[in-house]
Amino acid sequence: MTFQIDAVREAFPALREGAAHFDAPGGTLVPSVVADAVRDALASATCQRGTITPAERRTDAIVLGARQAMADLLGVDPGGVVFGRSMTQLTFDFARTIAESWSVGDEVVVSRLDHDANIRPWVYAAKRVGATVRYAEFDPATGEVTANDVERQLSDRTRLVAITAASNLIGTRPAIREIAERVHAHGAHLYVDGVHNTPHAFVDVPAMGADFYVCSPYKFCGPHHGVLAASPALLETLLPEKLLPSVNTVPERFELGTLPWELLAGATAAVDFLASLGDAAPTRRERLRSGMTALAAHEDALRRKIEAGLAGHPRITLYSRAQVRTPTLLFTVDGMEPRAVSERLGEFSINAPASSFYALEASQALGLGEAGGVRLGLAPYSCVEDVERLLEALRGII
Repeated sequence: MTFQIDAVREAFPALREGAAHFDAPGGTLVPSVVADAVRDALASATCQRGTITPAERRTDAIVLGARQAMADLLGVDPGGVVFGRSMTQLTFDFARTIAESWSVGDEVVVSRLDHDANIRPWVYAAKRVGATVRYAEFDPATGEVTANDVERQLSDRTRLVAITAASNLIGTRPAIREIAERVHAHGAHLYVDGVHNTPHAFVDVPAMGADFYVCSPYKFCGPHHGVLAASPALLETLLPEKLLPSVNTVPERFELGTLPWELLAGATAAVDFLASLGDAAPTRRERLRSGMTALAAHEDALRRKIEAGLAGHPRITLYSRAQVRTPTLLFTVDGMEPRAVSERLGEFSINAPASSFYALEASQALGLGEAGGVRLGLAPYSCVEDVERLLEALRGII
């Protein structure tokens, strides 16, 4: 299908400010339908979930609707969808809970490629119980972490492997299915950070082989909160610390305190928006498949155009080199600090931030330290004109 970029851009009121946005990996803009859904939920009578009053039933419908929307987006059972304040908060919570079954001598494997939110929670959890943390390294020259890199760190004491489905720093997409097979062969669980992957791919968590998959709706045109997906049967084996009177059912036992109903309504609207990018089909899941496929083709074409433009600058070093990657590019300019490049681009109303973006281990492995590089990330509303504007500005700056 043809990707209708003009219609897509019209859906995002923030674009009227006139800036070119390459900052989507840090959080996308929001379409009007998402803002409307949040507003409508806030303006409606809601309360704690129940079945007696209209307010109770409305709230229950918002929660169940959001679970189903995320289930359609990720290909999972809605009964295994857990909502939290953020991916970081959910991972800290689950790391504490999962590690209760670990003991001295057990091992957890993390990836040097990952955002710190999928490293530090496991490091702390392992330290509390005396388990050992092992690092799967990636090749700085290619940006790749392979199944062999992961398997070298596995043993019969491995209890869990945490790895990203896509690097938020350089876009690398590891072969998660192959990694999952190696991890499961050692009897361990696989915890996958899908925050940067979900906005750019049609996700099928069971086919991927992830035991836990986490993502953030604000990275795919939704509100700020986090989502974790796992099988209800696996969640039943975990007993988190919680308030005594709170329900003990799955997935509610993991949702501490009252959920932000309005944000869940917005998340459902965000999924529906992504589904609207696709062909007409009987189910939302099928519409998401065609919509995300069309979006990926659109973003990939723009990525190639940016890469071709950057290739003409001898002072630019590009670090996004993996064979399979998201439309996310990290670069530096010889003789200029990354922040200075970002500031100069800002003078042209081009939003392209510079940092290590919490992927500190990866940035250090690339030799970039805490300063990192300038990151260019694409989104559904990215267009050819924005790319040409970016490349022209870079030519002038450099």
